[in-house]
Amino acid sequence: MNGDLEMGESMQLKNAALLGVAAWALAGCATVINGTNQEYQVNSTPEGATVSFTSGDTCVTPCEIELRRKDDQRVDISLDGYRSEYVLVQSRLGGSTFGNAILGGGIGAVVDGTNGASNRLYPRPLNIQLVEEGSDEEAVLLDEEGEVRSTVDAHNGEVRDDVAKTIGVDLAGLSAGEEAAD
Repeated sequence: MNGDLEMGESMQLKNAALLGVAAWALAGCATVINGTNQEYQVNSTPEGATVSFTSGDTCVTPCEIELRRKDDQRVDISLDGYRSEYVLVQSRLGGSTFGNAILGGGIGAVVDGTNGASNRLYPRPLNIQLVEEGSDEEAVLLDEEGEVRSTVDAHNGEVRDDVAKTIGVDLAGLSAGEEAAD
């Protein structure tokens, strides 16, 4: 009987150790799976617009560039004959954080939250329809099917206060005297 008890305790210890190793292995899961950078695509209608990011990166549409997942960005877009626009790109928490907190015992959520691996940049992709200089129309953001998602101004208005906390009020387009809400 004593042998059965020792064997049962031994199995419990092995199971506990296995569970501990699994939790440790899952820590930072989004870091391992997604990495801390994201390929970010920018398209414009018409094509050929110059795109400048607050990170210092530039490209010409259509283009794809690698950006840090945790960094909000201001993206300036210009094309001769069209009104220059900027779009605020927001780093948002992704769904993997919640699974990480449960499966990894919180360690993974802390790791991924700190390095931004569980974040996604929004809007993604950035599809913008530019308007000609002198036009009364507004530039719009398009979804992946080419349907209007929102005007650029409406999108920027939704994320401005949050993005201003990381890129600054001037870059976020807040007026002098306005401050991002805490």
